[in-house]
Amino acid sequence: MAKKVTKTVTVEQIGSPIRRPKEQRATLVGLGLNKMHRKRTLEDTPSVRGMIAAVQHLVRVVDEA
Repeated sequence: MAKKVTKTVTVEQIGSPIRRPKEQRATLVGLGLNKMHRKRTLEDTPSVRGMIAAVQHLVRVVDEA
C-alpha cells in the first residue's frame, strides 16, 4: 500500500490570551497552544485552518509543508 502523505502546518503563539474572550482561549487550547512562543505542528485540515483564522491575531503560521 502507498503511504498517504498529509500536509502539515506549524503555528506559533505570539499573543497572550489574557483579557480575551473564553472562546478564543479555548481555541488556542484546541490548537495545543497555551503559552507564548510555543509551536505546534498540526494536520492541515479545513477545521484547523478555521481555528487559526479565528485567532489569527494571536498566532503566526511558521511553516506550511
